[in-house]
Amino acid sequence: MSAAIDHQIMWNRLIAVVEEQATTLVRTAFSTSVREAGDLSAGLFDLRGRMMAQAVTGTPGHVNAMAESVGHFLAEIGMQNVFEGDVYLTNDPWKGTGHLHDITMVSPVFREGRPVGFFACTAHVVDIGGRGFGPDAGEVYEEGLLLPIMKFAERGEISRDLLRIVRWNVREPDQVIGDLHSLAACNAAGDRRLQAMLDEFALGDLAGLADYIIDTSRAATRAAIAAVPDGVYRNEMVVDGYDAPVRMAVTLDIEGERLRADFAGTSGMSGFGVNVPEVYTRAYACYGLKCAIAPEVPNNAGSLEPFEISAPEGCILAARRPAPVSVRHVLGHMVPDVVLGALFHALPGVVPAEGSSALWNVQISARPADPEAGLRGAEVLMFNSGGTGARPALDGLSATAFPSGVKTMSVEATEHVGPVVIWRKDLREGSGGAGQYRGGLGQVIEIEARQGYDFHVNAMFDRVEHPARGRSGGGPGACGRVELVGGGALKGKGRQKIAAGRRLRLCLPGGGGYGDPKARARDAVRADLAAGYVSPAQARDDYGLDE
Repeated sequence: MSAAIDHQIMWNRLIAVVEEQATTLVRTAFSTSVREAGDLSAGLFDLRGRMMAQAVTGTPGHVNAMAESVGHFLAEIGMQNVFEGDVYLTNDPWKGTGHLHDITMVSPVFREGRPVGFFACTAHVVDIGGRGFGPDAGEVYEEGLLLPIMKFAERGEISRDLLRIVRWNVREPDQVIGDLHSLAACNAAGDRRLQAMLDEFALGDLAGLADYIIDTSRAATRAAIAAVPDGVYRNEMVVDGYDAPVRMAVTLDIEGERLRADFAGTSGMSGFGVNVPEVYTRAYACYGLKCAIAPEVPNNAGSLEPFEISAPEGCILAARRPAPVSVRHVLGHMVPDVVLGALFHALPGVVPAEGSSALWNVQISARPADPEAGLRGAEVLMFNSGGTGARPALDGLSATAFPSGVKTMSVEATEHVGPVVIWRKDLREGSGGAGQYRGGLGQVIEIEARQGYDFHVNAMFDRVEHPARGRSGGGPGACGRVELVGGGALKGKGRQKIAAGRRLRLCLPGGGGYGDPKARARDAVRADLAAGYVSPAQARDDYGLDE
C-alpha cells in the first residue's frame, strides 16, 4: 500500500513538472499562437517512448500526436547516438503533429550519466516558408521547409548550419529561430524540475513509476470502455472541404474492454491542403472518445492505448506523402464530432450536439502598398472560435474552441505584431442552434490593414456550407460567412487579396442545439433575448415566445 501511495504522490508531482515545462514555453515563445493562445504541448516520456504525463496547457492534436512522435525519434536517432546535452527536432507531418508549422522538440533526460527518459514539446510557428499557412498547395513540398528528425543540438552544441537553413527559408526568421530556442528551454525547465523530484524521492530512474502510471491508466480506461453498451455504432458527417464536400464516416465496434473506430467510407484525398495525416486523425478521435468515456483518467500512453483507431490509407483522414496537409486541423477538428455522433447511439445522455469545431484561423500577409515607402511587412496569425454544441443538460459555449482548447488571441496582441486593425469582435446574434439547450454563439470579426498596407488572407474556414447539426430535436447552428464590409462575398478557403481601405468580415458559425426548442424554459428564452443572443423573430418562431 505504501508503494502505491508513493507512486500516486509522484504521479501528481509529474503533472506539476510538465505544467511548468509548458509554462516556460508560453513565457518565452515569440509567436502569438503559443504565447497568447496556448497552441502547444509538453510531456514526459520513459525510455521506451511512452508518454507518462502531459501538461494541461496545450491542444489534444499536439499532445496525442506527440505521444506517437517520440517513438519515431527513438527509431531514427537510436539510443546509441543519444548523448547528454542533446536536443532533437522535426516538423515532418507524418512523424510529428500533422503539418509543417508545428515543430516538435525532444530532449533526453540523464541521471548519473545514464539516460532515464525524454521531455518533448511542440509549438506552432508563425511561418515555415513556402506558400504560407493556407490550403492552396498541391504537394507538401510547396507548403514550406520540412525538417527531418535530426539533432538541433549535440552534447550541448547547437547546430549553426540548421539555424542558417531555417533563417533563410522563412519570412519571420527572428520569431521562428526564437521559438526553436524557446522549445529547447521548455524541455530544459522540465528536466530541472524532474531532477529535483527524483532527488527528493531518491529515485535513480523512471522505470517503476512509468509502469505504475501506464498500467493503472490502461486498466481504468478499459474498465470505462467496458461500461459502454456493446454494439456497432455508425455516423457520417459532410463538411465543406476545399473544392468539393467531404464525407467523413466512422464505425465504432465496442466489445467488452475493446473499442475500435474505423473511418472506412470517408472521402479520398483532396488535391489541396485539407488532407489529414493519420497520426492527427488518431489524436483527435482518441480525444473525442476519451472525453465521453473516460474523462477522469489522466492522459498518457496507457489511457490512449485501448482506443484502436484506423483509417484506410489514401482517404482524406489518412493522407499519403506527399499530399498537402497545411490546414489539416480544419478536418481534424471535425473528427471528435464524427466519433461522438456514433457514440451518441450508445451514450445518448452524454454526447453533445455538433459544434463549429474547426478554428477559424486568420493568417494575414500584410505588405506595403508602395514597396518604396520603407514600411515593413508582417505575417499575422489570429485564432478565433465559433460556438460549441449544446450539451444534454447545458447550453453550448460561445466563442469557445472545442476540441482544440486553444484560447482566442486578444485584439491588442494581434494588432501589436502586425499592421492590422481589428474594428469589431463581438458575439453573433442568433448563431446558436435552437433547442431546449441552445447552441453556443459564433462571433463577428472585422479586420482591416493599416493605412499604407494591402493584405492577403489565407482563408481556412469550414461550416460555411454545412452547419453544425443539432441533436435530439435541436436545430442547426448558423453557417459561417466570409465577406467584405459593404458587400462582396469571399471564399471559405484559399488565398485572397483584400484591397487597401476594405475590411474583411468573418461571421463565425454557431453550435447545434439539443432537444426540442419548445421545451426551453421561458425565462431562459427571455434572458437570451435581453442579452442579444437570439433575435425577436427567433424567440417567436423557434421558441414560441409570443410575449
